[in-house]
Amino acid sequence: MRPLLGCLALVTLLSPSLACPSPCSCSAKKNGRLLAECAYRELRDVPRGLSPNVTILTLSANRLGHLSRASLAEVPELQSLWLGYNHIAAVEPGTFSALLQLKNLDLSHNRLADFPWQDLRNLSGLQILKLSNNRLAGLPRGALHGLRELRSLWLNDNELTTLARGTFEALPALAQLQLFHNPFNCSCKLFWLKEWADSTSAVISRAGSTLCAAPARLRGRAVTDIPGQLCVAPSAQLTYLSGPANATPRDGLTLTLHCSVAGSPPPEIHWQIQTSGHRVDIHGPTVARDGSAKLGRQRFLAFKNGTMAIPNFGKEDEGTYTCLAVNDVGIRDVSVNVALAGSGNPAEELPRDDPHAGHPGGHSCAKGDELDPSGMGEKLVIVYHVPREARSGAGAAESQIRVGILLALGLLLCW
Repeated sequence: MRPLLGCLALVTLLSPSLACPSPCSCSAKKNGRLLAECAYRELRDVPRGLSPNVTILTLSANRLGHLSRASLAEVPELQSLWLGYNHIAAVEPGTFSALLQLKNLDLSHNRLADFPWQDLRNLSGLQILKLSNNRLAGLPRGALHGLRELRSLWLNDNELTTLARGTFEALPALAQLQLFHNPFNCSCKLFWLKEWADSTSAVISRAGSTLCAAPARLRGRAVTDIPGQLCVAPSAQLTYLSGPANATPRDGLTLTLHCSVAGSPPPEIHWQIQTSGHRVDIHGPTVARDGSAKLGRQRFLAFKNGTMAIPNFGKEDEGTYTCLAVNDVGIRDVSVNVALAGSGNPAEELPRDDPHAGHPGGHSCAKGDELDPSGMGEKLVIVYHVPREARSGAGAAESQIRVGILLALGLLLCW
């Protein structure tokens, strides 16, 4: 009786309503999966009429050149899809996104210069992804995010020159990675890969063949052997600078910060200024080589050497001033909170650089004090105490003269 029931079940599975396309052969596996074998058939399109119960579809070694969203719409239960050794040059976005049960996807040995990476967001159960021997020149940042079951990733024999930092860090199950035979540019943008390779438990297959193609001094060297001294993460320190010693209240108050950075390659200096009214992001100097402020940047004067100056500093300029040191290895930031306290009685004025003029519960910074970047979670505070008339007696012409003097001082610091 049991053999008869088994035969009836197989007949039902392969009944005309679940017909197998003529170019393919279909069979049921012991584990209940249905295999559609369509390899080596000279097919130019995915055959129509596949059973929706198919869980394994083999289309390797055909002449497929394009996959559309409709190509696999008949087989939503796929767990394994083998498409290697075709002529596939384009895959329409959405082609794989509905295959929620997919565990194995092989697109190796095709002509893909691009891939619908967004489709992978729905494939959280994917375990094997083969994209080797294609024409991929890069992966978008976050392309593999969410593939927590991925165990094996093949990206070898493509045209990859670099990879975004953290490309593989969101793959906790990764056990095998193939990257060899790619023309990697081993600039410091790729240095993270060496650090990751040193710390991961995943096996990087043929790591000795994963070589630098550029720059010339590293050509032929393993990507995982980039010399550490060439790539050093940035560091940053902030120093509060006082205004001229002979400045008078009529000269107004100038906030001057200096950001000293180090690293390899030499870091760029960016500034973020957050006041109660707005936020300003400054990427690079706002003062030209001739000492003139760039159009629209007259308020915050950022010099090439890392000095930031705000002439006629007022209550509206209070807030957090952050220096960011940025290079290909990483980013380091250090911040200072700046507050302005005024007094109507000149006798109550405290020295501008008084280290004891601290804000309750905070820290003050005297002239030349370095703001320790190791205390990144603790904001340092500079509090100015100036008489109210320090901001009320200067005219527009005098203000322009003071800015000119400040620019001249900044140029002296720059060169």
